[in-house]
Amino acid sequence: MTLIKSISGIRGTIGGRPADNLTPIDIVKFTTAYSRLIKDKNPGKRITIVVGRDARISGSMVDSLVEGTLLGCGVDVINVGLCTTPGTEMAVITYKADGGIIITASHNPRQWNALKLLNERGEFLDDAEGKEVLAMAEEMEWDYPTIDHIGKVIRREDFNAKHIEQVLALPLVNVEAVRQRKFKVVVDAVNSVGGVVIPALLKELGCEVVELNCDPTGEFAHNPEPLPENLTEISEVIRKEGADLGIVVDPDVDRLAFVMENGEMFVEEYTLVAVADYVLKHTKGNTVSNLSSSRALSDVTSRYEGCSYAAAAVGEVNVVKKMKDTGAVIGGEGNGGVIYPELHYGRDALVGVALFLTYFSGLSMSMSELRKTYPAYYASKNKIELTPEINVDLILETIKSRYSNEKVNDIDGVKIDFAENWVHLRKSNTEPIIRVYTEAKTMAEADALAKRFISEIEQICKA
Repeated sequence: MTLIKSISGIRGTIGGRPADNLTPIDIVKFTTAYSRLIKDKNPGKRITIVVGRDARISGSMVDSLVEGTLLGCGVDVINVGLCTTPGTEMAVITYKADGGIIITASHNPRQWNALKLLNERGEFLDDAEGKEVLAMAEEMEWDYPTIDHIGKVIRREDFNAKHIEQVLALPLVNVEAVRQRKFKVVVDAVNSVGGVVIPALLKELGCEVVELNCDPTGEFAHNPEPLPENLTEISEVIRKEGADLGIVVDPDVDRLAFVMENGEMFVEEYTLVAVADYVLKHTKGNTVSNLSSSRALSDVTSRYEGCSYAAAAVGEVNVVKKMKDTGAVIGGEGNGGVIYPELHYGRDALVGVALFLTYFSGLSMSMSELRKTYPAYYASKNKIELTPEINVDLILETIKSRYSNEKVNDIDGVKIDFAENWVHLRKSNTEPIIRVYTEAKTMAEADALAKRFISEIEQICKA
């Protein structure tokens, strides 16, 4: 089964049988349920929903189904077309809509697509709302409006230029300072919407742009997750072009990774660390990342007097809640997701690029030299494929019991903080896997820790 239902939306592979894959019937069912939720929150009001999509091959088809279903539910639609996830979120805020649907499966391969569901603040639904949508989708007792009450498309326009304009207007984005540096930047946008937006942003910042996989065909040139093993091509181009840095985004442009001038990865984890370092220099406040993110953010935060770090459960909605609870001025996730509430509470690669280049423009050092100013941690990210007989809860409880004398956090799976390293075990919300994340001061140590816990999990399964 490749249909995954979660509080953040519905994700699956295109084609196949309803309820087993992401089929037209499933798309209609969940779009209807979502429209019911938004209507119930706004009784008596004419509802408006923003719809945007990434460049996946199935995007146009899914977009048509979503738009048509919303109209049939009596909902008005603002369709921003080919748009990033953060751009769609900003469109909800800008147009004061009642919600939004983003059609994207993020870093999943080309055969996947998904519906990500937003509230009126352009943020993902919370746990209660997500569960309500899932319950409504299973009822199948819908009463659609008559002809005089169907919705209409009230706006159909590109929003990417507005999003760029909003990012460049941020007080901590110094456009002129970046323009004076005339950075040469290689961009790998994996042939999705980032290939439209990121080069446009960089050109506004006066950068010379070398485009790599920037044609938004949806035919991903490589595995779309921005990890080192998938990014050998950009490394070669950076060295060949003598570029100052490289920028890599995932298909919906909410994750951001940098590549240094020597072709080596800055490492996704350090995207947020560097941006937070810049923000904290100018705005004192707290920081937040999820449990699977590097200790480096906590270390950097502690450099600033009066600033503190807090960890949240994995998932953007959880990070956002913790940021609001703690009054964080910057936060995000170690997968390259930067959340800057000065603009909006959503992971935004455009914000990350603009803030980082402003910071970098004021430094007299290379990317690789900057990287050395941060604590050196190495992460090992592994996974175990789930089978029906695997009892995940039993595995996690057993591990938690074994290490009860250590610093254990169980708000999201089980994280064990040792003195020199940590391991985080959790069931994925988007794939049928257990994630095994470790971090240590050397790669060999991180890998060894991961192997140790994978072996322990295998032994528990056999027992």
